[in-house]
Amino acid sequence: MLVVWGMERAVYFSSPLRYKFEPLIWIKNDRKGNQMRHANVIAIDGPAGSGKSTVSRRLAGRIGYAYLDTGAMYRAVALAAKRREIPFNNGRKLAQLCGDLNLRFESEHNPPRLLMENEDISEKIRNPEIDMLSSNVSAVKEVREAMCDLQRKMTLDLKTGLVAEGRDMGTVVFPNARFKFLLTASLEERASRRHKELLARGKTMEESTVMNRMKDRDHQDENRTLAPLKPARDALILDSTGMGIDDVVEYMMNHMENSPLLRSI
Repeated sequence: MLVVWGMERAVYFSSPLRYKFEPLIWIKNDRKGNQMRHANVIAIDGPAGSGKSTVSRRLAGRIGYAYLDTGAMYRAVALAAKRREIPFNNGRKLAQLCGDLNLRFESEHNPPRLLMENEDISEKIRNPEIDMLSSNVSAVKEVREAMCDLQRKMTLDLKTGLVAEGRDMGTVVFPNARFKFLLTASLEERASRRHKELLARGKTMEESTVMNRMKDRDHQDENRTLAPLKPARDALILDSTGMGIDDVVEYMMNHMENSPLLRSI
């Protein structure tokens, strides 16, 4: 089976907590009035370059929650499939691949490192080619089912709440998440951010090329049949154009603090 290790060793930022959040469980009535217990999840979805990874890590640190980068998991599958030359239209072989993978997050680092079979692939999955391949592989039914099942099971072993970021956290994986956000920004700003990230990693690419590829990725993610990128019905849509990371985190913190869904410990 596909295994992901490391969530139990999540390391948080040292800034003091300003608000108190319930550590793990909350109760919600279903449509029939029955009480249901849910893991305390904050779901943050958004397109490439929206800042959701950095925001999610920092938010998790502020409130003492674990952090889950689901996009990195799909990128790992895409990288492994590329290396093994598995066609992305072969759901059976991709499902077998998912079952064989051994992934591990090392949360002692900031950002966390992702290891696949003890190989650090953190940098190898962060390039435009894997951007598109991960979008392709995430649209495969068998891969999506394996990943969704794993991501849900991961909450069972946590001793705290979880900030989960991706593209379908609030709509598919954690539909009962206590708080849901759709983080976005203008295409121009997102492309500029991604271009700067590439330059910081020593990779050169014209910003116009980055923008065109990001536009293609947006179209692919938003129009796929299975789990397309879209805001959950009860999500807060936050346009981060012109905002800094701290501004976005503060906005989310204020939103949750003033929400009737928040219960102090």
